[in-house]
Amino acid sequence: MESTIKQLEARLLEITEQFEQQMRARGFDPQQVDNVPLPAALARLYIERQELLEKLEEIRGKTNNEGT
Repeated sequence: MESTIKQLEARLLEITEQFEQQMRARGFDPQQVDNVPLPAALARLYIERQELLEKLEEIRGKTNNEGT
């Protein structure tokens, strides 16, 4: 379980960096993500990032529940 979490965290970091770099390259502040329409490439990165966040939350929730 720990290695899965580490892999997901590494992928999340990679995707977040790509997303932020591409947002800046297009003249946007990454903090504006909720206020601007995203081009398809950025939307795909954003969706993948959100899915990774959800998976990590789910796995951590299961791990925390098993420990109690």
